[in-house]
Amino acid sequence: MQRILVTGIEPFDGETINPSWEAVRVLDGEEIDGHLVVARQLPCVIAEVGAVLTAAIEELDPVLVLCLGQAGGRADISIERVAINVVDARIPDNAGRQPVDEPVIAGGPAAYFSTLPIKALVRALRDAGIPASVSQTAGTYNCNAIFYTLSHHIATRRPRLRGGFIHVPYLPSMATRHPGAPSLARETVTQAVRIMAATALAVASDIKAGGGAVH
Repeated sequence: MQRILVTGIEPFDGETINPSWEAVRVLDGEEIDGHLVVARQLPCVIAEVGAVLTAAIEELDPVLVLCLGQAGGRADISIERVAINVVDARIPDNAGRQPVDEPVIAGGPAAYFSTLPIKALVRALRDAGIPASVSQTAGTYNCNAIFYTLSHHIATRRPRLRGGFIHVPYLPSMATRHPGAPSLARETVTQAVRIMAATALAVASDIKAGGGAVH
């Protein structure tokens, strides 16, 4: 059976849970359109996370990789468009390191576009009643390092693999400690992952639809 790799990230920045991992861990062992889902937790350690991700890809040989990460303050499922080759950490990672203006991969291209059908994913989620949008930046922290490493691995080692990065809001229990911050229920995010996986498997070429930003 072909595999889908879904990843979340360990808690960071003083949190005790991470919505990305809470959403995907319950999918481990589930089947989506005849594909076995394997969930893996990634570290919030910028110097190590890329190697952990690529090792999982080489071990599992998936046909699709969906990497999720926490984006406190965002109100919807944010499908990332572009990974950039820079780390500029606003806060230390879980190893206490805070690299600034360093490449994710030395000598790599400046950026990569997602190989997911990002507009089709947004439409499928909205059709299911789940708020979603295209995001133009995955930041310059651990999440972008994951996204760039995944994209570089696809470009240089596995050109038939499709994969990308998705940011998700706080869970409601987390938002109680961040007054005014939006949130989504874990069950909603998990269902969003199912929908995105099924859509990515079914859609060969992305749809043409507005998803840009003015600023």
